[in-house]
Amino acid sequence: MIIQFLNACNLLNDKLFEGVDGLISSIPMADWLLDAILDSIHTLPLLFIVFLIIEAIEYFYADKINQLIKSAEKAAIAVGAALAIIPQCGFSIIATSLYLRKYLTKGTLIAIYLATSDEAIPILLTQPDKVHYIIPIISLKLIIGIIAGYLIDFVLKDTKYVPITENIEEHSGCCHHSIDERHPKELLIHPLKHTLNIFGFILVITIFLNFFINVCLQYPCVHNFFHNIRFVEPVITAILGLIPNCAISVGLTMMLINGTLKFSAVMAGLLSNAGLGLLVLFKQHGNYKDTAKIISILIAISIISGYILQMFNL
Repeated sequence: MIIQFLNACNLLNDKLFEGVDGLISSIPMADWLLDAILDSIHTLPLLFIVFLIIEAIEYFYADKINQLIKSAEKAAIAVGAALAIIPQCGFSIIATSLYLRKYLTKGTLIAIYLATSDEAIPILLTQPDKVHYIIPIISLKLIIGIIAGYLIDFVLKDTKYVPITENIEEHSGCCHHSIDERHPKELLIHPLKHTLNIFGFILVITIFLNFFINVCLQYPCVHNFFHNIRFVEPVITAILGLIPNCAISVGLTMMLINGTLKFSAVMAGLLSNAGLGLLVLFKQHGNYKDTAKIISILIAISIISGYILQMFNL
């Protein structure tokens, strides 16, 4: 049903952009550059619709979602991981703030980080022929997050939950909008800003990937080099995933779509990519030893998961 809807949207999209495609195609440029520009432009309408739906979920249900994680107590790991799967801006930030005030255990925080769904799902929804990746990504992030969370708390004996009696200080989301105080105008403005922001990343990354595949990989030495480092891809992508910027998840997803990276390597990067929550942890956590421990556990789980998937030739 979803795939049929996306295919219908794409057919309508093609009709809408017929004139634009013809105009851009008339400009002299390399085929790989033309394909990159056209492919990127075609993602705009559906990308906006997806972000509009996400914004509506945040606007009407954010308080309920946050309250669930605050009141979950011993079920916080499973609840937090399940809520983190929903694409939304700022959930990892809220979770980090709760952890810094000792309202969440380390296992709960890392479970949320591992399960956090960033730009991967919206981008895959704009590619009907790649939608089949969504269920495996969501399922793996959820399962790995829950198992890792409970295991971490069991090993570290971290089972203390403090009742929440104060409000969490306000934080800004990816587009510098408040994630605590929402206004009706943001129902349209933020999805539009976010669509243009992500479109910019998609365009730049797609141009780079098309150039790399169609030009750089034609040289035997370059092709052999990247073929030889396949084994360490999960390590590289997991480290890159730590960068608190949505461009990373966009880049990893686009490389999965283009076949530049294997699913196992992309999953390693998406697992470690906890968004702006990591930035808040770096900036506000005074205990650098604890921060290093969280990052080490996060990246270790991401790399190990990547290699396990690689063993199954995924």
